[in-house]
Amino acid sequence: MSNITSISASNFIRNIISEDVKANKNGAQVVTRFPPEPNGYLHIGHAKAICLNFGMAAEFKGKCYLRFDDTNPGKESVEYIKAMQEDVRWLGFDWEDRLRYASSYFDQLYEWALELIKKGKAYVDSLSAEEIRTYRGTLKEPGKDSPFRNRSIEENLRMFEAMQAGKFDDGTHVLRAKIDMSSPNMNMRDPTLYRIRRMTHHQTGDKWIVYPMYDFTHGLSDAIEGVTHSLCTLEFEDHRPLYDWILDQLDAPCHPQQIEFARLALEYTMTSKRKLTRLVEEAHVSGWDDPRMHTLSGMRRRGYPPASIRNFCERIGVSKNNSTTEMFILEDCVRQELDVRAPRVMGVLRPLRLVIENYPEDQIEELDARSHPNDESMGTRKLIFSRELYIDREDFVEEPPPKYKRLSPGSEVRLRNAYVIRCDRVIKDEQSGEVKELRCSYDSRTLGVKPEGRKIGGVIHWVSIDHSVSAEVRLYDRLFMKANPNKEIPGEDITSYLNPNSLEILTGCRLEASLNETEQGSRFQFEREGYFFKDPVDSKEDALVFNRIVTLRDAWTKK
Repeated sequence: MSNITSISASNFIRNIISEDVKANKNGAQVVTRFPPEPNGYLHIGHAKAICLNFGMAAEFKGKCYLRFDDTNPGKESVEYIKAMQEDVRWLGFDWEDRLRYASSYFDQLYEWALELIKKGKAYVDSLSAEEIRTYRGTLKEPGKDSPFRNRSIEENLRMFEAMQAGKFDDGTHVLRAKIDMSSPNMNMRDPTLYRIRRMTHHQTGDKWIVYPMYDFTHGLSDAIEGVTHSLCTLEFEDHRPLYDWILDQLDAPCHPQQIEFARLALEYTMTSKRKLTRLVEEAHVSGWDDPRMHTLSGMRRRGYPPASIRNFCERIGVSKNNSTTEMFILEDCVRQELDVRAPRVMGVLRPLRLVIENYPEDQIEELDARSHPNDESMGTRKLIFSRELYIDREDFVEEPPPKYKRLSPGSEVRLRNAYVIRCDRVIKDEQSGEVKELRCSYDSRTLGVKPEGRKIGGVIHWVSIDHSVSAEVRLYDRLFMKANPNKEIPGEDITSYLNPNSLEILTGCRLEASLNETEQGSRFQFEREGYFFKDPVDSKEDALVFNRIVTLRDAWTKK
């Protein structure tokens, strides 16, 4: 178990568990589990569940299982299983020796299914899937019994065993619980427990012809693992009576308590695995780890520190009411973490050549610059100052607006950690008229000194042309233009609302030369530009690639 604890603020789940421990319920033991279905990659919503389950177990000195609820081999893969393990580790949690698969319990689940049949609590139904839906009724009308509901126990046993023996085609029969077709809770109207599915399972191979449904598997798997508090999102609240009913009918090792909490919904993000899969398969994004995706692998690839996501989950808390969290809260948590830990460097994203005409041509200077303004332990770094520099094209305008603080013809600015310069001449391309070079002069007396009686416009960043490295910089923005794509986008029309400006790739950017020597996955603040991450996949020694993690402040306006 990681030594990372849970959401620190008081919440109703903590209060329930605390009272149970005080009352010596379950022998004062706390056992939780994080049970993803391996049919996609984990996303920001799962982060809340991971932090809650592992965090509660750690806080109460208990155990947390990582269990893959792998009951649907048609949509699952080993790729997803490996990715999920990597995501949980990256987020900072450790399941130690408690990695489990629901498929490991298939033998016991099958025996329990036989037990339900013998008790007259389950039957084999031969209605088609469409007929089952029709017989089930509606929210306003009760369902009606299947004509096969009163098969004898002996016939049900024989048919269920024949289903597993492969004597029937897929879809011809299912095993259903015998509960109450008139129940106001649709989940209690004889839910399906097993179905025939001839598919090779990634863990059990071709051993099984029948596979248990999630609702049958989940609670019993919890019981096998000795789970005390089964923490689920609110959509499982209506499933709790079925969860309890199944456990009550069988001699399970224990009866866990299911507790529901509101799932995490975040602005401008999609959390439907099915729709995220479509974005990947149709190449609207570069993959599950595309930095625009709020999958955990995507946020890791973008450069989000895992601590910032844990802090985000702490900040939003745990409640029983569904709501949508504003994106700026997540980004603020990212900024807070990076502000403390990210060294400062200078990077020119849109280079404009600047020549200091009164600076000696063959001279260079090493200037000291602090790596962090508030943390002396990060030390200093060396900047090479020379006659020919790059500044950012956005730091110069020929006709400045009122109160303009950067460089313009005849104005003075300070180069960060260096001298005050004045723009004397502007060189333009003869064909396009575009500014291609600035001719400036510097005041050698202004290194670290504020000149008296002169109006200095502001401070801009720079790099030496001959002592900087080229890089590709990727600027990321919201993937969706709708604040709540899970609700606001009708039907399946998700691609119409993709943000066409969600990725801007800048080539030929110039960065401090020291960045060529830094490790893959290092994070920096490019002064005045934002926080950036050295891409661990695409960045090479001779081809640097940096991803912008987040801007220095929230510049997004709601549309």
